[in-house]
Amino acid sequence: MSQTAPPSVSAAPVGATAQQGSEFTPLLRKVKGQGLLERRRGWYLRMITVNFLALAAVVTGFVLAGDTWWTLPLAVPLAVLSARTAYIGHDAGHAQIAAGRRANRAIGLLHGNLLLGMSYAWWNDKHNRHHANPNHIEKDPDVGAGALVWTAEQAAARRGFVRWVTRHQARLFFPMLLLEGIALKVSSVQHLRRQPARERIVEGALLALHAAGYAALLLTCLPVGKAVAFALLHQALFGLHLGMAFAPNHKGMDMPDPAGERWGHLRRQVLTSRNVRGGPVTDWFLGGLNYQIEHHLFPSMPRPHLRLVQPLVREHCRDLGVLYAETGLLDSYRQGMRHLHTVGAAARPE
Repeated sequence: MSQTAPPSVSAAPVGATAQQGSEFTPLLRKVKGQGLLERRRGWYLRMITVNFLALAAVVTGFVLAGDTWWTLPLAVPLAVLSARTAYIGHDAGHAQIAAGRRANRAIGLLHGNLLLGMSYAWWNDKHNRHHANPNHIEKDPDVGAGALVWTAEQAAARRGFVRWVTRHQARLFFPMLLLEGIALKVSSVQHLRRQPARERIVEGALLALHAAGYAALLLTCLPVGKAVAFALLHQALFGLHLGMAFAPNHKGMDMPDPAGERWGHLRRQVLTSRNVRGGPVTDWFLGGLNYQIEHHLFPSMPRPHLRLVQPLVREHCRDLGVLYAETGLLDSYRQGMRHLHTVGAAARPE
């Protein structure tokens, strides 16, 4: 079903009651009964191993190619594999991979801090707040006013150059994603000073090791100009890929009214999320985030189980009369861009 993007914060849906918390319980009971919350360690072990070997193959090809502009095309598979690495870190942050907190943290630090130069603690803090209150203008950091804005009220408050950006934010969205890879690293470093001392030392050391290793790899194989060109291309494509995976999930979906009636867990997660239809290629490209509704309802559910639980969730929402938004990949981008354009109107001259 295609979901038209609402232009701003919406009121609670008709029929919302204090009994909504019980709406989720029968579904949870059924999901647990089918074992869909159980870990898939073997599946993750195979995926992590394949991803690591593929990264090693690209790095080996980079070293063997040497000083030539023909190394630049290798930035494409490296960016794709970097996104796969980020997906693994994401799953570890949700405790999808291992049962213990320490094991998931170790996997997250390896894939986030060491391999990507992105703070696992920063991402977890930000992402968990998003999951707790998706699309809530006062509680979800992903819809706070930043480079982009998500409500007409935010847009109307913009001044100067950022107001011009807001006017054209729908057109600028994908070009701005080219900076996302670098922005993630900057935010990671900035977050270090807000971490406890012990955590700061571990995370900071791994971030520094990543930066040193990345620079050493590029500068031992390429002169400075080519090394900078490769790094910029790699980070730009990595940011674009990640942005294209996260953009369809919530942008343009319902935004709870902070002054309105509180939604129960099921409605809070389902009404603010959008699924993307597709097959194995879509699952692979989006890292399973195309099952966004199921992921938000069951954040610790292993990625390969999301497609299995989808029919149960869809049927449960249909029985309750709760909108289950699902559309194609291109249409999901159109809906998100339409929302950005509509919001940006508040910053355009009348």
